[in-house]
Amino acid sequence: MDLHQLRTFLAIADTGGVARAAVRLNLSQPAASRQIQVLEAELGVLLFDRIGRRVRLTSEGEDLLRRGRQVVAEADAFRDRARALKGGHTGQIRIGATPPMIETQLASFLAGHRRRHPGVEISIVEDGGAGLASRLENGELHVAYVPAGDERFQGRLLYAIHVIAVVTVRHPWHRRRLLEVAQLAGEPLLLLRRGFASREWFDAACQTANIQTTVLLESSAHNAVVGLARAGYGIGILPSTVRLTDKGVRAIPIVHRKAAIGRWGMLAWNPQRFLAPYLQAFVEEFVEHAQRGYAGRELVRRAPPLPHPNASAHLSKTGRV
Repeated sequence: MDLHQLRTFLAIADTGGVARAAVRLNLSQPAASRQIQVLEAELGVLLFDRIGRRVRLTSEGEDLLRRGRQVVAEADAFRDRARALKGGHTGQIRIGATPPMIETQLASFLAGHRRRHPGVEISIVEDGGAGLASRLENGELHVAYVPAGDERFQGRLLYAIHVIAVVTVRHPWHRRRLLEVAQLAGEPLLLLRRGFASREWFDAACQTANIQTTVLLESSAHNAVVGLARAGYGIGILPSTVRLTDKGVRAIPIVHRKAAIGRWGMLAWNPQRFLAPYLQAFVEEFVEHAQRGYAGRELVRRAPPLPHPNASAHLSKTGRV
């Protein structure tokens, strides 16, 4: 058994298919299939049931999946520590981020980081907050932008993220400072798809307020929500971290019984993984950059404050990596 076979096993389990796993691993589909066949032969158990073109984990595969993740994580940590012992100035960083974070934070940060650390290669994985947390736990990412409070991870706090309503300047509500979530009952809404953290917070607030929503759009593109809101097609529901440069729309923080809806964001890592010096430097520099000027700062000042997370187990104890 080698790590290539094990990584292929994990990728197929995560993506639900050999073809998708092959694309992720930059392999041909026959090569990925052969690796699984060799691994199954060596282990003496079937890892997947084949149902046409689909695959599903067997009970043995489900049992071995968690252990496989641990083995790969340990191997990655072993490699990272070896690189750090060699010097710690070169390496790879896989960071997970939401589209607003990529646009408003990473885009302005990465060029400067490359000049300061030319030996560090950074790749970006785009997803919603819930998806990023899953990828971080599975070892696919070194660091990721996730909501604070997830005890699986350690991290550094960035800033408060509020759920906002985006309306055209022609909407009767466009001059409001705050908007009660209950007032959105029956209104035409433009939402991000499930998997984005702000969507989950909004759904939870609607459930708490016991209101029914009318959804016209579920999108993974924040710009699509803003564009339709500008056209007056509906009310966009977005996180405050989206940069709104369009003068044809207004953003209004949403509250429930005058309490803010949202969470703090943090740059997180899996505490089971070794953080090489170049990764520690990345975290420190990015947190400082992000806190200096983030999208939605003015909206946050208008909204009721979100509870500040305490320095509990999931936060870096010293405030540093």
